Amino acid sequence: MLESPFESPQLAELAKIVAQNTNEDGVFPTRIPRLALIRFSNGTQPLQTVQRPSLCIVVQGAKQMMLADEIYIYGPARHLVVSVDLPVTSQIIEASPEKPYLCVCIDLDLQALGAMFMEIPQPATETTGACTKGICLKESSPEFLEAALRLVRLLDAPDDIAYLAPLAERELMYRLLRGPQAHKVRRMLMPDSRLQQVNRAIAWIRQNYAAAFSIEQVAAEARMSQSSLHQHFRDVTAMSPLQYQKQLRLQEARRLILTTSLDAATAAQQVGYDSPSQFSREYRRLFGFPPIQDVARLRQEPTRYADA
Repeated sequence: MLESPFESPQLAELAKIVAQNTNEDGVFPTRIPRLALIRFSNGTQPLQTVQRPSLCIVVQGAKQMMLADEIYIYGPARHLVVSVDLPVTSQIIEASPEKPYLCVCIDLDLQALGAMFMEIPQPATETTGACTKGICLKESSPEFLEAALRLVRLLDAPDDIAYLAPLAERELMYRLLRGPQAHKVRRMLMPDSRLQQVNRAIAWIRQNYAAAFSIEQVAAEARMSQSSLHQHFRDVTAMSPLQYQKQLRLQEARRLILTTSLDAATAAQQVGYDSPSQFSREYRRLFGFPPIQDVARLRQEPTRYADA
């Protein structure tokens, strides 16, 4: 069991609010823009998904996220920050009906966060460095949790949301950019950082993943040399641009088969595969089962494979 290193009244109140606003397992959008609450009463199987830029605060239970071969495990004492779209494998590893997994998730407004980054003076003790991963874990300080509380408390005061939620969210983002580990997040947001150049490459690949492309083309979109793109793309995403494209293709094909009842060959063609046999091999390598068997498994126990 992943234990919190401190007893926190803020975590206890956050867990109470999330529990009161989630009567069953699932992911629940709220009246507060970009804020969702998550609850699961059991652990889940690993699920491959694209993690959007977000801030995830687990207030009860624990979750594991894998980026390529790197594993991030976090529970109530830590929060996860993702600054670019990343193909990951996620799994709830600590949950029970008596003590369910509870999480507060906020989609990051990167434009607003970047503007705040430019406004806030850099702490004198902050270290500088080159490109970092597009994902990081941080310790949840009492001040950070208090800011999160001020935001989620507004769920019980819907008339105040339009006026106070932007202020509460701004305070929470401020806490992200301050404190002893803030340099991890701040380096993600530096306008001239390598990570921002990689982000341009990621955005282009996501828009064109079904088409063949050359590394020269992606490098030009990112305004980088080919060698620099290879190095820094792998630094940020733990994979090459072509591996990233393949993950997007396979995940979209899986979604098409599951939600639109397309056959595997048609789904493969729609996401850019010319060879059905190659598609089947790569699908099984990523998801552990061939397409038909994998989708049948997902439909049989949807909550066990939920995106949480």
